[in-house]
Amino acid sequence: MADLYFNYWTTLQRIEIAHKNTAIQKRSFEITEKIFKSGQGSELDLQQAKTQYLATLATIPDLEAAQIKLRNAIGALLGRAPGLLPELAQVKGSLPQIESVVIDAIPAELLLRRPDVRTAAWQVAAQSAQIGIAKADYYPSIKLLGSIGWSTNSLANSPEVSSIAGGPSLSWNLFDYGRIRNNVRLQDVRLQQTIEAFQYQVVQAAREIDDAAITLVKTDEQQAVLSASLGAAERSLELANKRYQEGLADFQRVLEAQRVLFSQAERDLLNRGAHLSAVISLYKAIGGGWVTTPVEQLVPESVRDQMSTRTNWGDLLTSPLPNSPSPASIDPSLNEAETSQ
Repeated sequence: MADLYFNYWTTLQRIEIAHKNTAIQKRSFEITEKIFKSGQGSELDLQQAKTQYLATLATIPDLEAAQIKLRNAIGALLGRAPGLLPELAQVKGSLPQIESVVIDAIPAELLLRRPDVRTAAWQVAAQSAQIGIAKADYYPSIKLLGSIGWSTNSLANSPEVSSIAGGPSLSWNLFDYGRIRNNVRLQDVRLQQTIEAFQYQVVQAAREIDDAAITLVKTDEQQAVLSASLGAAERSLELANKRYQEGLADFQRVLEAQRVLFSQAERDLLNRGAHLSAVISLYKAIGGGWVTTPVEQLVPESVRDQMSTRTNWGDLLTSPLPNSPSPASIDPSLNEAETSQ
């Protein structure tokens, strides 16, 4: 949802930049047209100004279509039919600025915040218990059995005959040793498979964290360069217009300055969006959920009432889930491990 939201915001900004540049290029086209009609300019300058203006104008419908698709995607996640979303009317202004951060290392313990790693961890714990269950068949099983009975000729009378019986029951699979041993081996193999699957999930999670972290750092570095480049492009267009009006430069310099400004504004905005996306990716990669949200806010009251009517949920609709097992209880080598950029 967060990624879609900021993509929507970025697309709105791209539309705004396209409109701004279209207005600049339209003004240049109109000036060039007047100069041409006065007999002082060339048709080449006129047609090139018109081409650049219309080419920029043609980018707007695609961006508006992308904006509507993103709005519909957000609406679908909110359970809304395609159409206007009043909440998105508040999306205005520039994209938020994220302060530069230095990422030295991330504790491996944080990986267990991820649902896929937690699932793999619980599967290891569950399969480990299966070995103990299988080994229990090596030993005898003792059960205490008992029964109480009574009989009467009338419900109004006390029982005429009563009986009590009880005693221990001993069972031992003494002649199934081979089957039990092979079952223990089978459960151990399955345990090793779940451990390998858990380790694979940890490695994948570490890779995703590192990818998101390096993207975050590099887009931050790139933003400083792009911001300076955008400022230079704006100044370049200003100077090109001035020199053209003074007759010191041809119109090609103005067209090139307009093209570069539009290109740099797009790159600057897209990089800002990529930087925000990297922040979201890093947040997701390390499990998210840093802001505790009560279940009452996540699940509407009407839905909770329906679920409670169908099934006895106890306090599960109001209490958080239990913590995951620690990494050391699954694989001791992960106790001191850290993933670093």
